[in-house]
Amino acid sequence: MARMSDHPARWTRATIHRDMWVDPDDDPRDGPEPEGELATLQDYLRGYRATLRMKCEGLDAAQLARRSVPPSTMSLLGLVRHLAEVERDWRNWITEGEPQAKLYGARDADFDGAVADLAVVETSFADLEREQAATDAAFAAHPDLGERLGKDGVAVRSLLVHRIEEYARHCGHADLLRECVDGRVGQ
Repeated sequence: MARMSDHPARWTRATIHRDMWVDPDDDPRDGPEPEGELATLQDYLRGYRATLRMKCEGLDAAQLARRSVPPSTMSLLGLVRHLAEVERDWRNWITEGEPQAKLYGARDADFDGAVADLAVVETSFADLEREQAATDAAFAAHPDLGERLGKDGVAVRSLLVHRIEEYARHCGHADLLRECVDGRVGQ
């Protein structure tokens, strides 16, 4: 049976709204309201990407690699690696040629390889940034949300919404993982 001392105390850096991660004036995700559908979708994607980074900031390699609950292999670092892999996969959806190889190898290698090693952490975050930039560049060539891409003819709009959904779902996981690591909570 778990003792109360086995769980970190809940805390937040916010001082104005105690249910927030940071105070509104310090939130890097806030900005002007975007104009138009494409800009709105891109803004939501940027916000969820920033949320994932925020949930990981200030943690060491061991904390980032800490698994949730057995038998799950989920960790914050695993989420970073998984989303790098997913970004690459989205580019595979929109191209006609041979798909790019997986970044981390076999199925679930993104989570299985998320180990408490500073080199793995640095490489994983660099992989995520590189894959996000490459996917953003690939989609920038297709600003028409109704355009259908790839061998399956999926609309750009659908792909963007799916990307937002993927990040949003995993940011929910990141909320819980971060709270388990050090008790920090918030939006």
